Amino acid sequence: MSSTSLAVSFVVKVQPNASKTCAGGREGEFLKIRIAAPPVDGKANEALIEFVARRLSIAKSCVHIRSGVSSRRKVIQVEGCSNEKFVDFLAEFGS
Repeated sequence: MSSTSLAVSFVVKVQPNASKTCAGGREGEFLKIRIAAPPVDGKANEALIEFVARRLSIAKSCVHIRSGVSSRRKVIQVEGCSNEKFVDFLAEFGS
């Protein structure tokens, strides 16, 4: 794969109030992400964006919740991420 920039979208299932923020495997078509923050006042969404940005080594402003802001199931769009970083990110969730 090349290291060109791209925008990708993927679906996640968020588990707020987890003991720690981490990748939680896959559940069907969803990447499961455990978030330590509570689902109050957007704190879990902020923590989700921070988690994804940190794992992909990109700015938080490059990570957007496209749908599902008030749902556990969300569509995330990431801009400016290299193919290699995204493949490594997916590997955290297993197969």
